[in-house]
Amino acid sequence: MIRVTIRRDADGRIQSFRVKGHALYDESGKDIVCAGVSAVTVGTVNAVEALLGLELRAATKHGLLEVTVPDKLEPSLSEKVQMLLESMIVMLQSIEQSYGAYIAMQDKH
Repeated sequence: MIRVTIRRDADGRIQSFRVKGHALYDESGKDIVCAGVSAVTVGTVNAVEALLGLELRAATKHGLLEVTVPDKLEPSLSEKVQMLLESMIVMLQSIEQSYGAYIAMQDKH
């Protein structure tokens, strides 16, 4: 199962997220759940970097993606980063609604 953990600060802003595990929906190369989660999460990181010029702190290994938002961003940039990350959460929740046996999300405030 893929486990997604979202960590927020006291104001509800996303500080980091972690995606760990494998869906095991199908064999490697045919697993649409894994592919969807990867496309959404990696695509979001790439969008932040390409559209906002902000490099997020990201660590990847097989079956693991950990991403941290830098502290003390200018308010306008922070709002844009948060919008893209909240969009990612909505997309992941859509996957979870359809494939809940293969992905679980936890949002920590």
